[in-house]
Amino acid sequence: MTTEPRPGEPLSGPLPTPAAGTRLDRWLGSYAERTHGMRASEIRALFAVANRPEVVSLAGGMPCLDVLPLDVIGELAQRVVATRGTTALQYGSGQGDEGLREQILEVMRLEGIDAHPDDVVVTTGSQQALDLVTRLFIDPGDVVVAEAPSYVGALGVFRAYEADVVHVPLDADGLIPEALEQTLADLARQGRRVKFLYTIPNFHNPAGVTLSLERRPRILEIADRYGVLVIEDNPYGLLGFEGEPLPAMRSTHDDGVIYLGSFSKTFAPGYRVGWAVAPHAVREKLVLASESAILCPSNASQLAISGYLATCDWKGQVKAFRELYRERRDAMVGALAEHLPDATWTVPDGGFYSWVRLPDGLDAKAMLPRAVTARVAYVPGTAFYADGQGADHMRLSFCFPTPERIREGVRRLAGVVAGESELVSLFGTGGPRPGDDVQSPGPDLA
Repeated sequence: MTTEPRPGEPLSGPLPTPAAGTRLDRWLGSYAERTHGMRASEIRALFAVANRPEVVSLAGGMPCLDVLPLDVIGELAQRVVATRGTTALQYGSGQGDEGLREQILEVMRLEGIDAHPDDVVVTTGSQQALDLVTRLFIDPGDVVVAEAPSYVGALGVFRAYEADVVHVPLDADGLIPEALEQTLADLARQGRRVKFLYTIPNFHNPAGVTLSLERRPRILEIADRYGVLVIEDNPYGLLGFEGEPLPAMRSTHDDGVIYLGSFSKTFAPGYRVGWAVAPHAVREKLVLASESAILCPSNASQLAISGYLATCDWKGQVKAFRELYRERRDAMVGALAEHLPDATWTVPDGGFYSWVRLPDGLDAKAMLPRAVTARVAYVPGTAFYADGQGADHMRLSFCFPTPERIREGVRRLAGVVAGESELVSLFGTGGPRPGDDVQSPGPDLA
């Protein structure tokens, strides 16, 4: 009887064709080891259901594009093709269009970043920038330190490159410096190699909190002392609801920080244009990595964004987004206070998300099928941890639904929570509550 070799063993002859029904994937033994840790995003898995019109989706972080001047944007796209079509539809620079890189500098100046166009690498969304940075720095088994909770898309990237993610807790003022220092000291004693700290300092996804100005230099000093690079992921930085944008960590520490930016939240995600700003030597490797992955970012998308920045009131458009999302944030926290007073939640000063802690004993992931049956969707907290925490939390997104739909969604969610609480009171809890490190302001802050 002929048997298949185990992964990594040499082939001694042709493999037999598996009998029908015995193997779903005939190439299972050929995949790279790193693919075995890949799994579907809990958010992507929700899309098919959450996008049904009868379901109020508080799950996805899709920007609301209703306030964009679509007629003007359409005219801009037509003009790009009519006047620069042979450039827009051709291959371009692996680093990105120089004119757009100069305009990106103007965007970043709002956050105090002083850079040169050569420092900027344009990417296919900031997600690709994160993938490239991780590819450059991570060997299997290397440690990435990330906030607890952290962005689900980043965790997927780190998992794909076989990094070991170690979480550091947040509180209402963001990443806790003392916890970071203790974690790095413990890892150093264990002889474990930490390559970088991944952080979302402004209007965190999913926690909704912002790293305080007082903590930022402390975080940078600790990272410097332990020789740890900082990856500052900042897609929401211009979407604060009050005051001026906060200074980026990169603005005071350009040699130890790689900054990731995006037009997906402040303009439109369909163009898929983001960027990275990195120290010179790192930037050179980022360009090489990008060229090996995609040859070059889309010229058509870059020139469309460049035309928008050059001819439209993009700062006024950002202001319109801020006002829109502030109104929806207020609708969400008001509905939570009315319908879910036994929960606690963060009240974000910007961005898209609130992080909700359920009443004692409830499991957000176990409850999700019943929520979808009640025609409301959210993302369970477990999606935002690498180690199984977060079952007692959920992320609620207020960026896309109207205020009326948000209030209705929270009302439906409250009915599901009430039913679950009744079951818990009858049959008991499922054990200790994970995720106790994250401190959420209570409903009195709403």
